[in-house]
Amino acid sequence: MLTKVLDMSGKQVGQIELPDSIFGVEPNESVVHEVVKNHLANRRQGTQSALTRAEVSGGGRKPWKQKGTGRARQGSTRAPQWTHGGVVFAPKPRNYSYSLNKKTKRLALKSVLSAKASEEAVIVIDSIHMDAPKTKTFAAFLSAVGASGKSLVVTAAVDQNVVKSGRNIPGCEVTFANLLNTYDVLNAGKLVVDQAALAKIEEVFA
Repeated sequence: MLTKVLDMSGKQVGQIELPDSIFGVEPNESVVHEVVKNHLANRRQGTQSALTRAEVSGGGRKPWKQKGTGRARQGSTRAPQWTHGGVVFAPKPRNYSYSLNKKTKRLALKSVLSAKASEEAVIVIDSIHMDAPKTKTFAAFLSAVGASGKSLVVTAAVDQNVVKSGRNIPGCEVTFANLLNTYDVLNAGKLVVDQAALAKIEEVFA
């Protein structure tokens, strides 16, 4: 699959062939769903906590005698049906994360990259670089290449100027070739890839 190579001003400077091993795969929706579910589960903090009836303070005394009052029998004012009582099956801190095998994750990533390529949502840039952190300049670059909405910018290596320039733009995410994941690609409208990052993606994930 051939695609244009643009510079940061939006002008075409050449063409490049996207590798079929990554951008020409038949998308597998069930695997993508499984990997996205795993990604979101692994991001959960799992810090919620509430008190059970055993942990709520008070309630040690029986509120009234067992029989003869005409009221329902009660043993504690901290039972779940009482105001200020404990919570039934109270949530406790837990770890929601689980692992998937590498093969599944790679197939999901290739599936979403292939889907983006077929939608012509992959924009290849000859070199993404910033001399200094400048949000306005970076926003103009995204607009020039047609990625001003939700976009994922992928560079070959960590470039703090690019990261700082893009982090204040709504809908824009900046990541690096070796940290590319299925959720971020799926969540983006346009995938803006540095040409050097494209070579690294092929090297890492092919």
